[in-house]
Amino acid sequence: MIKPRVPVSEQSPLTRKENFSEVCYGYSLEQAFEEACRCLSCKTPACVSRCPVGIDIPGFISCLKNKDLAGAYGIVSKYTSLPAVCGRVCPQEEQCESGCILGKKSEPVSIGKLERYVGDWALDNDIKPRQAKEKNGYRVAVVGSGPAGLTCAGELAAMGYEVTVFEALHEPGGVLAYGIPEFRLPKEKVVKKEIRRIEEMGVRIQTDVIIGRTLTIDELIIQEKFEAVFIGSGAGLPRFMNIKGENSKGVFSANEILTRINLMKAYSKEYDTPVRLGKRVVVVGGGNVAMDAARASLRMGCEVTIVYRRGEDELPARREEVHHAKEEGIVFNLLSNPVEIITGEDGWVKAVRCIRMELGAPDSSGRRRPVEVKGSEFEIPTDTVIMAIGTSPNPLITSVTPDIKVNSERCIVTDGECRTSKTAVYAGGDAASGAATVILAMQAGKKAAASIDLMIKNRYK
Repeated sequence: MIKPRVPVSEQSPLTRKENFSEVCYGYSLEQAFEEACRCLSCKTPACVSRCPVGIDIPGFISCLKNKDLAGAYGIVSKYTSLPAVCGRVCPQEEQCESGCILGKKSEPVSIGKLERYVGDWALDNDIKPRQAKEKNGYRVAVVGSGPAGLTCAGELAAMGYEVTVFEALHEPGGVLAYGIPEFRLPKEKVVKKEIRRIEEMGVRIQTDVIIGRTLTIDELIIQEKFEAVFIGSGAGLPRFMNIKGENSKGVFSANEILTRINLMKAYSKEYDTPVRLGKRVVVVGGGNVAMDAARASLRMGCEVTIVYRRGEDELPARREEVHHAKEEGIVFNLLSNPVEIITGEDGWVKAVRCIRMELGAPDSSGRRRPVEVKGSEFEIPTDTVIMAIGTSPNPLITSVTPDIKVNSERCIVTDGECRTSKTAVYAGGDAASGAATVILAMQAGKKAAASIDLMIKNRYK
């Protein structure tokens, strides 16, 4: 008899839509123990092979079965520098949990919630991360303090390198700080503490430094004498649809809205951060960023509609985020696509004109291509339109470093070891892959650190 998955407590939809507190409460020790005991400790665990950073999942869960929390954290921290983050925002249902054998007949082990519990326990009890090796005298620069940069920095510090991270914004964290809302990823409780752990390993973080403007890549290598540079600057340049009226007042990128709400705390009365949303908001897009923008706008007091050109089965957002958005009262207008943004005499948005879509043959992504239904135009009254249709890397760094090759999407071209076309310069995460998940950025940061270490050892052996 397979025991059912231990449910996790959450704020009720009616309560949480009025605040920015974390939706999910997480497991207690007894709940984590009970859920850990569901694990079958497979001899050939598919969960591990499907984890982008290769966490020894049966190993840390085995420690949880014995209520050995220090042992569990010791194992997890060997593979990830951000366990409390990963436990919250990784798409476990598509990765590790999809390989759990229990999922064939029941629900898989809640690996993500167990990792979150272990990560939170370590933060709450001020458990120090793995000890760094003795400094080896070599210096590495990391551009960007998002998940790719932080992971690369943490891995290199553990190997004994002197690492300096350069961050363009006034606070470190990248997308963890400006992109993911407080109700999904608490900043004080989780993000800042995780970053502090990495600093405790000897990593130095310099904020308000724009690489490509304040310093160039060449200056980091030639003048600052860094042995290598890792570029993990993310993909923060928003995309738009180029439709009529898109330059009107009241049209924003999801990046801008989320940065104002998350990093600049527009939701708090203690901060005087301007954000004009009005009463009605339309969010265009169906990914996790669209869900974040929609749910954040809802908490700012708006009525929110999501417009997405495909159907519910094709929504790229996590099922959990879609479920939460629906519970909170966000309207999904699916199989619809904006064709024009209508403004009033004052130049502000007053409606979005859309057209109905139907799904045709699959496109290059494997999803069925949306096709317009002629004569099906309709309007959605709104005060604000938020575009959440994707991002691309900012070309600032590569525009002043012409010997770093980029592709047609402005992504830095790398090989399988994260090497760029420029000697001693590596790249990973969204800067190289385009917008993707936190865990894939961490995977790239980890791989780049190993590649940098090998390069420096070969240079000086």
